[in-house]
Amino acid sequence: MVVVAHPDDEAIACGALLQRMRSPAIVFMTDGAPEDPKFWGKPYSSRAYYMDVRRSEAQNALSQIRAASEPFDVPDQSLYRNLDSAIQHLNQLIQRYRPEIMLTHAYEGGHPDHDACSFLSSVIGKQFGVPVWEMPLYNRAAGEMVRQQFLTRDDSPGRAVLTATVDEIQHKKKMISAYQSQADFIKDFEPEVEQFRPQPQYDFAQPPHKGVLNYEAWNWPMSGSDLCEAFKKIRDEGPQRKREEAA
Repeated sequence: MVVVAHPDDEAIACGALLQRMRSPAIVFMTDGAPEDPKFWGKPYSSRAYYMDVRRSEAQNALSQIRAASEPFDVPDQSLYRNLDSAIQHLNQLIQRYRPEIMLTHAYEGGHPDHDACSFLSSVIGKQFGVPVWEMPLYNRAAGEMVRQQFLTRDDSPGRAVLTATVDEIQHKKKMISAYQSQADFIKDFEPEVEQFRPQPQYDFAQPPHKGVLNYEAWNWPMSGSDLCEAFKKIRDEGPQRKREEAA
């Protein structure tokens, strides 16, 4: 089960690996359409239309491989405000698909939805005893955008760098090209680069690094502290929720 924030994340971060997976299921944890019209207002007539465009692009991209897809329709950038319902959704999917492994975003401060996916996968993985692996997309820990590299250099035996075949790269490029609405942003990613590692034991009560997070640098209306407060609330309410469910 691949738990990603938006349509296109799966193609960029693991489009080659997906071609090697047995019965992959892609879970899109947002609809890919922010609430703020500045992200879609000029070329698209409404958020709903932009959402439909992104959904259609995902269908075209995944037609390149054999993968099930599962949407969770909350607006782009709002996943951290919908953690309770997201956990319920993932609970249902885990019980339906019974995955051997979960793959998700690294906790790196690139996008709030990426960080929320990392937290959610950690919670669900522990709950169901499913190993969680992660993949990098982008961060700004060094003060400028760094793509497809983990925050910390990791040469441990658990880290895996995929060497894609020519055929896998061609299929991945076709997946990426399906996302025309994101073309200006995703053109700077390297299709040949994919790396993965077991998810570390993150302290989600703290931001992923001490510097300015990427979405803070973009002046988005949330901070790393806002996400950490949302994560801590879920963490702290966990034991109480379990007692109530047992009762």
